[in-house]
Amino acid sequence: AHQVLDAAYAAGVRYFDCARSYGKSEEFLADWLKARGFSRDDVAVGSKWGYRYTADWQVDTGGEPHEVKDHSLSHFLSQKAETLELLGDHLRLYQIHSATLASGVLDNQEVLDALRKFRDTSGARLGLSLSGAEQGETLRKAMSCGVFDTVQATWNLL
Repeated sequence: AHQVLDAAYAAGVRYFDCARSYGKSEEFLADWLKARGFSRDDVAVGSKWGYRYTADWQVDTGGEPHEVKDHSLSHFLSQKAETLELLGDHLRLYQIHSATLASGVLDNQEVLDALRKFRDTSGARLGLSLSGAEQGETLRKAMSCGVFDTVQATWNLL
């Protein structure tokens, strides 16, 4: 992992994206940041919460999903704590992973309040990634919340 991250950095990449559900991506990135002595000002780090990685590094999960979406307050709080333990103040962007109208996260006032509190106390920006056919509607809903600074939308030319 360090060789890949070193190559990206040498090529000029300064934003590194990870997520709790990307296996051990936060651990790999945190280890690299520490080994290289990078400060918050040297690189921008973003991560996402909202999925629980369940595959335990197995390709064949017997038909079970590799990750499970959970946009509840308790899941946000637990994943935020795990992310901060690893990435600390390197974290500059924290996103809801794959927000959809169906997940209900944008209607959950407890989650939105917790996100605001996190933004105000950490200095991290807040965002959301979108997926599915209703991305436009989800984005409009997110914009009306007054919480988010960024959006990561999927786009397909076809």
